[in-house]
Amino acid sequence: YEMTRMYEHHDAVLHAVREGVLIVGGDGRLVLANDEAQRLLDLPEDAEQRHVLELGLDDDTAGLLASGRVATDEVHLVKDRLLAVNQRPTDLRGGPAGSVTTLRDSTELRALSGRAEVARERLNMLYDAGVGIGTSLDVARTAQELAELAVPRFADYVTVDLFDAVLNGEEPRPGTSLRRAACNGVRDDAPLYPVGERIRFVPTSPQARSLTTGQSVVEPVLREAPGWLAQDLEHTGKIVAHGIHSLITIPLRAGTLVLGVANFYRSEKPQPFDAEDLALAEELVARAAVSIDNARRYTREHSMAVTLQRSLLPRSLPEQGALEIAYRYLPAQAGVGGDWFDVLPLSGTRVAMVVGDVVGHGLHAAATMGRLRTAVHNFSSLDLPPDELLGLLDELVGRIDQDETPADGAAAVTGATCLYAVYDPVSRVCTVARAGHPPPALVHPDGRVEFPDVAAGPPLGLGGLPFETADLELEEGSRLVLYTDGLVEDRDRDIDEGLELLREALGRAPGASPEDTCRAVLDSLPNRPSDDVALIVASTRVLGADRVAEWQVPSDPVAVSEVRASVTRQLAEWDLDEMSFTTELILSELVTNAIRYGRGPIGVRLLRDRTLICEVSDRSTTSPHLRYAATTDEGGRGLFLVAQLAERWGTRYTHNGKIIWAEQPLP
Repeated sequence: YEMTRMYEHHDAVLHAVREGVLIVGGDGRLVLANDEAQRLLDLPEDAEQRHVLELGLDDDTAGLLASGRVATDEVHLVKDRLLAVNQRPTDLRGGPAGSVTTLRDSTELRALSGRAEVARERLNMLYDAGVGIGTSLDVARTAQELAELAVPRFADYVTVDLFDAVLNGEEPRPGTSLRRAACNGVRDDAPLYPVGERIRFVPTSPQARSLTTGQSVVEPVLREAPGWLAQDLEHTGKIVAHGIHSLITIPLRAGTLVLGVANFYRSEKPQPFDAEDLALAEELVARAAVSIDNARRYTREHSMAVTLQRSLLPRSLPEQGALEIAYRYLPAQAGVGGDWFDVLPLSGTRVAMVVGDVVGHGLHAAATMGRLRTAVHNFSSLDLPPDELLGLLDELVGRIDQDETPADGAAAVTGATCLYAVYDPVSRVCTVARAGHPPPALVHPDGRVEFPDVAAGPPLGLGGLPFETADLELEEGSRLVLYTDGLVEDRDRDIDEGLELLREALGRAPGASPEDTCRAVLDSLPNRPSDDVALIVASTRVLGADRVAEWQVPSDPVAVSEVRASVTRQLAEWDLDEMSFTTELILSELVTNAIRYGRGPIGVRLLRDRTLICEVSDRSTTSPHLRYAATTDEGGRGLFLVAQLAERWGTRYTHNGKIIWAEQPLP
C-alpha cells in the first residue's frame, strides 16, 4: 500500500526519466515499471502486481530483481541489449520492504568502447612502427621489420617486394619485375613466394596496378578477383586453398619514387579488409617506405665508399726479392674506414712497407686515405728516409685540415697515423719510423716475439714535432708484422690486451710462412673487429755476398778503365757477358761524372737480384740533371746515354753524400 502511494505521488517524475525504473515489493511482486523499463525489458502489459519471476525475463535478471540485493552497474544481456543495472533495497532506513532498480541501455556505449579499443590498438601499432621499423640501415632488414610488426596484430601474412635496384642502393626504374625482400606469417607452410624469389607480376595483378598507378588496391575476396588469380592459376589456387581470402596491396612510395609493394593477407581472421584497415595499412607502409629509402641511400653511399676504397688499395703487390709478403684487409662491420697499406720497391733492392689509418669512416675517410697513399708513392720515389717522408706527410695532412676547415672557424681535424719501414736485404737493416701508429711486431727465426722500441711520434697533422727512426738488424727468415689499430684495439678491450693477444698468436706459429701467419693472427681474434684491419706480414730475405760486388775508385780519370775491366770480369763470373758492353758504358759515364763533379771517395757497387743494378757513390750532395745537348756542345750527353741504356735510373741521398744508380733487366 505504501509503495503504491509512493508511486502515485512520483508518477509523473518516474515516467519522465530516461532510465528504466522498477519498484519491487517485499513479496517479489512488481509494483512499478516506468515506460523506459517496460521498453528495455519488453514487459507484458499486465506486468505490474505480477511476481518478477513470471515476467519472462532471463534467469540472471529475474533472479537479481527477486533477490533485492545491492547491485552496481551489473551488465545483463536482455535479448539483444546490454543493460547496466543498479539496485538498492528500500528498507535500509526504516522504509517499506522491497527494492528500487534502475536500468540503462549501454549497448551503444559498449560499441563505442569497442571501437575506441580498436583505435587505441591501431595507435599503438603506429607508435611501434615508428620505433620498430628502421632500426638498421639495411634495406632487407627494414622490410622484414614491417612484416614482423603487422603479423598477427593486423594481418596473418605480410610480404614485401622491392626492385633489385633498391636492394642495391640505386634508384628504381619503372617495371613490374620485383624481388621478394621480406615474408612473415602466422604459419610457415603458406604457399607464398619465398624471400629472394624474383617475381614478374602480370598487368592485371593488384601489385602491377599499384606499381603503375601508385595507388593501393584492396581485394576483399581473393577467390573472386580474376586479375589476381591470373598471376599464376596453379599458385594462386594453392593460396586460396590454404585459407588466405583477403588482400591489400600498397605501393612503397618515397617522394616520387616507387620502391616496391607491400602485401597484407588474411586467413585466420574471417572478416575481409575494409576501408579502415586500408587506412591503417597505408600509414604503416608510408612509415616503412621512408626507412627503406633511407637504408637505400645509405647502401648507395656505402657501396660508393667501398668501391672508392678498394680502388685505392693495392690490388696486387709489386714484384721484389727482398721480402716474402702476405697481407689481409678486413673492412669494418659498418661503414668504410681509412685503413690502408702498400709495398713499394726502392732502388738498390730495398723495399718500403707502409700502413696507415685515417680517422673516421665513409667517403671522406676513403678519399683522404687515397690522397695519403698517392703522396707516399710520390715521396718514396725520392728515396727519402722514413722520418723525412713522415715529415712531408705531416705537412700534407696539415694542409688538408686547413683546406677543409668550416667557414665558422671550427677545426675539421682529419687525423691520421702511419708507419713507414724500409728494408735493405744487403745490410739486413730495417729502418722504421712511426707517427702515432701501433708498433711493429718482430718474430725472430727461433719463434721469439717482441715489439721493437720505435719512438711513437705524434699523429700526422699536428706539425712542429720531428719524427725519429729506429734501425732494426734482422736475421734472414725474421717476420716483420705491421698492422692498424683495429687488430689490437676494440671497445671491449684496450690496446695492451690486444697486443698481448697478438703476441700469443704469433708465438703459436713459429717458422710459419707469412700467409700462414696472417691466417693465424686473424683466427685468434675474439670476434669480428668493429674497425677496419690492415695486416702485413713480411719474411726477410738476404742478398748474399756472392751477388754483390764493390770497388773503391780513385779520383783520377785513368781509373775508369780499371773499373770497366773489373766489372767485365764480375759479369763473366755471373754469366752475364752479354751485358758487359752496356754496363761498361753506363759505369763509364757515372764514374766520370763523379770524378769530374763530385767529391771522393768514390765507390762502385754491382747488385745482381731480379735486375742488374749499378751504383756510383760520392760525398757530394749535388745531383746531376738530364739535359739535351746542342749539336755544338762537346759534352752533356752522358746522362742521356745512361737513360737510354738503363730501364730506370735515379739519385738517392745518404747521410754523407749521394748515390747515382741505374737498373738493367737481366736477359
